[in-house]
Amino acid sequence: MNIAFIGDIVGRPGRKMIKHHLTNIRQKYNIDCVIANGENASHGFGLTVKNADELLKSGIDIITGGNHSWDKKKDMMVLLEKENILRPANYPDGIKGSGVCKILINNQPLAVINLMGLYDMPQVLNPFTYIIDLVQQLKSDGIKHIFIDFHAEATAEKRVMMQLLKGKVSAICGTHTHIGTDDLEITDNTFYVTDVGLTGCRDNVIGMDSKVPCQKALTGLGGHFDVPNSCKSIMQVIIINIDDDGLTKDAFKLKLYDDKEDMIIKSILN
Repeated sequence: MNIAFIGDIVGRPGRKMIKHHLTNIRQKYNIDCVIANGENASHGFGLTVKNADELLKSGIDIITGGNHSWDKKKDMMVLLEKENILRPANYPDGIKGSGVCKILINNQPLAVINLMGLYDMPQVLNPFTYIIDLVQQLKSDGIKHIFIDFHAEATAEKRVMMQLLKGKVSAICGTHTHIGTDDLEITDNTFYVTDVGLTGCRDNVIGMDSKVPCQKALTGLGGHFDVPNSCKSIMQVIIINIDDDGLTKDAFKLKLYDDKEDMIIKSILN
C-alpha cells in the first residue's frame, strides 16, 4: 500500500500546486491513497465546500483538519457529513463530524486519524490517552494499517506521540507549523516526521503575506493575515510504503517547486 500525505495546503497557491502536480505524482509513484491537511485551503483559514470539491477532484481522497477547521463553520458543517472530510478526533463528545476515516485499499482496511495537540490549541481531550485507546480499538477490529495526522504546535508533543505509538501504527505525520522538518525516520516499522511543511507560498511567512507578521514583530500591532496573490510556491508530500501487515518499509519526502528542480529526501533512520 502506497500512501501520499500532503502537508497544510495554504490558499489558492497551494491548491494550484496540487491541481498541477498531484495526478502525475499518483501515477509516477503508484499511489493508492492521498491524504491532505486542508484546514488552511480557503484563503488561509478554513475550508469551503467549493474548495474541498476542487481538492477532491484534483486527486485527494481524504482531507484532515485542525484548529482552523471551524473558520468557515457553515461550510464545515456541510462538509463533515462526508466520511472523507475529518476534523480532529479528540474534540469533546457532541461536536459534529468524525476524526477517523476507515477505507479499503487493495482489500486492506486503512484507518486515517486526525488528532490535535494541547499546547496553544483549542480545548480538546488529551490526545495521548485518547489515541492509545483508539489504536487498541482499531487493532481489536483487525485494522493493521493506521495513519495519523497529528496537528500540533509543540514539537515535543509530536515526539512524545512517536515514542508512545512506535511499533503500534503505520505512520505519524505532524502538521500545523507549516515549516517542514528533516527528521524523517522509520522506527519499529512506524514512519514519523515532526512536520511535513506547507503546500503553498514559500517566500513569505508560513504561506501568508509577510507585511502583517513583520509589522507585528516590530510594533506589537497585529492584523489580518492574507495569502499573497503572487508568490514562489512549494508542494511538500510524504510518500509511505506499507506492507500487508501494516508495517512501513520505506518512505521519503517529495518537494516540488514552481521555479526549480524537485527534491527527494529519504528517511534517515531505519
